[in-house]
Amino acid sequence: MSYIDLCTELTPAQESIKKETNKFARDVLRPAAIELDSMDPLSVIQSGLYRDTLRKGYELGYHTIFIPDTWGGLGLDPLEIHIVLEELAWGSVDFAVSLGVTCFPAFFATMVPNDKLIDEIIVPFCENKDATIIGCWGITEPDHGSDQLSVGAPWFHDAKITGQCHARLEGDAYVITGQKSAWVSNGSVASHCMAYINIDPSMGLAGGGIGIIPLHLPGVRRGAPLNKMGQRALNQGEIYFDNVRVPREYMIVEPDSYEPMLDLTLATANAGMGAMFTGVARAAYELALEYAKQRVQGGKVLFEHQLIRHKLFQMFTKVEAARALSRAAFIYNLNNTPPLSRYSIAAKTYCTQVAFEVANDAMQIFGGNGLSKEYPIEKIFRDARAGLVEDGANDTLMIIAAQEL
Repeated sequence: MSYIDLCTELTPAQESIKKETNKFARDVLRPAAIELDSMDPLSVIQSGLYRDTLRKGYELGYHTIFIPDTWGGLGLDPLEIHIVLEELAWGSVDFAVSLGVTCFPAFFATMVPNDKLIDEIIVPFCENKDATIIGCWGITEPDHGSDQLSVGAPWFHDAKITGQCHARLEGDAYVITGQKSAWVSNGSVASHCMAYINIDPSMGLAGGGIGIIPLHLPGVRRGAPLNKMGQRALNQGEIYFDNVRVPREYMIVEPDSYEPMLDLTLATANAGMGAMFTGVARAAYELALEYAKQRVQGGKVLFEHQLIRHKLFQMFTKVEAARALSRAAFIYNLNNTPPLSRYSIAAKTYCTQVAFEVANDAMQIFGGNGLSKEYPIEKIFRDARAGLVEDGANDTLMIIAAQEL
């Protein structure tokens, strides 16, 4: 690895975590993601390669990256989580997001644990090593995207604007009806959904709840996996709920605590995106640097041309700045309650923009070869572009964060 950790002096154990994760990302994730990138979405999730790659990640515990060792998770501190996310995404941001999202149901259950959640959700997930228990994050809906995250916006409490997925309490169970959009990460393969559901329409979008829905229950139906321009190893697909009954204990958040928990979700997820797209930017930069030192044009390698050196140094600077910001936001917001979501949003919007700009510059350095699928930079460029709209569109996220200024 070509970078030095300027932000923090890493312990030998943290250096080992970084080295081991980078090896897994290099040897397993990147080759698998490149091969899967050539397939149609249905073929991806049906392939043995996809399942085998997830299983290898589970065997190493990466599916429990956010979960404390109290419950059987990796028990990493915030700095170590950032290190792992950056390295995983350096190899494959699509698999990195998938492994991060898969733990959402169990991770959020650990915040409000009860006997039922511990026995039926948290422990089985942490003990699972064959990737048969997979979580997904269901928040967006056909008519609601980034606006679902707009805590603090004046219209968030408008009773005329409600979610399209509803829950009503019947005895000791919640009954779920409605649809989550095609952007549910891991949606077509998941066994459990952490769903953001409207419980009290009179409160508008603020009247929501967060429930864990086992997807084998009667009344659950799924759409086809989404055909995307990039991140094809990150499966996404819509989920339909038709009077699906879940135990009341599975509704881990109800309207009285929905907004602060939604803010926590945003702060955690966006901080993670900042870490991962730092890895994407670094991957693009390192590939361009390596290529520039080998490719000959005008009688000398590209790196000997002043313009190329100038461009590469700008790319290097952006990567280092992205790591500094994303790491600071990640560590602060995972260590403090309530989090300051504006810093996580700053990290997400900045780092995804940096990843796109660095990947774009890398494509230019590769020239015609950058357009060829024989080189991984073409995939990384498409993956980076997706980051500007996933996990909240950057334009909308900046408007949300600006309310806190």
